Amino acid sequence: MRESIKEPENSVGVVTPQTARFAEPLVLRGGTVLRDYELVYETYGELNADRSNAVLVCHALNASHHVAGYYADAPDNVGWWDNMIGPGKPLDTRRFFVIGVNNIGGCHGSTGPLSVNSDTGRTWGGDFPVITVEDWVDAQARLADQLGISQFAAVMGGSLGAMQALAWSIRYPQRLRHSIVIACAPNLSAQNIAFNEVARQAIITDPDFNDGHYLAKGTAPKRGLRVARMVGHITYLSDDEMANKFGRQLKHDKLNYNFDTEFQIESYLRHQGNKFADHFDANTYLRITKVLDYFDPALEHGGDLTKALKKVASSVLVISFATDWRFSPERSREIVHALLDNRVRVTYAEIDAPHGHDAFLLDDPRYHRLVAAYFERVHREIES
Repeated sequence: MRESIKEPENSVGVVTPQTARFAEPLVLRGGTVLRDYELVYETYGELNADRSNAVLVCHALNASHHVAGYYADAPDNVGWWDNMIGPGKPLDTRRFFVIGVNNIGGCHGSTGPLSVNSDTGRTWGGDFPVITVEDWVDAQARLADQLGISQFAAVMGGSLGAMQALAWSIRYPQRLRHSIVIACAPNLSAQNIAFNEVARQAIITDPDFNDGHYLAKGTAPKRGLRVARMVGHITYLSDDEMANKFGRQLKHDKLNYNFDTEFQIESYLRHQGNKFADHFDANTYLRITKVLDYFDPALEHGGDLTKALKKVASSVLVISFATDWRFSPERSREIVHALLDNRVRVTYAEIDAPHGHDAFLLDDPRYHRLVAAYFERVHREIES
């Protein structure tokens, strides 16, 4: 008899992914046209009568549409932001209708490198086009159209998800009332682009990569993907958090003077890399890191972020974390200053959390109270 698993506290419960199909071509910023495509998404809570309580949650690099709840056949597979979303949680599903979407180019069901190219009848593989934040936002807007949502109460995200929330406020300023931008930057620094390039080279130079057509060759560039993920994990944690978690702890009682894992941090990175390589697609990882690199709304305005944000009509909540060295508070303040220059209604908070970039996913009480208070304001606006 199968042992019952206790439902997570205040969970939205069992969720079921849905698929939206689009026959209208989508012109990507790189010039490629997707003749048709699909988006996999999940919803939590109920849409109110006037469809004014919808909140779009945008995912970061390796996440997906599975934002909250769990699956009936996989109760351990809990949504990546389940601590944020649910009844009584900061984004309260008793009040809001929440949507999570797996973006184009992903590997969790939406059209991407693992999908069949309808023009050729073959798997896209390495031929899938490079995509951008703006492409994702345009596709999300079409999903909103299909769901009958003309305006979101809020668009929310952390890291790469926050870039999407910011892009929504630029591209569709009248289609959202609030933009919630967490652990973000207006563009990547040279150092961040460098980390992404090291990760990509680890994948591309893997002998099993086969120019991205590894499925057709019956291979998988898992070694490269493992290294790419290890590089990523180093950037997600602060130095203090890494020291607190691992320090110089040995995996065994003594040094063995070889190249096996000797320190606990080595063991952790290898474990994370192995786990990731077993379920994520390398072609998707390549493209999503490029999405990060390309995001730069000020580029078309001569590098002037204030001009780039001139059309923003929503209120904006910007949150940064003191120990996040990948998207530092200084980068968030660039966004805040540009919004203030445009007289946009902005709320800014810098949370002194020790966790580094990953703090946006974790259970810091001050952070969660802030988000809850902001959504209380959003709810009052809906009710008024």
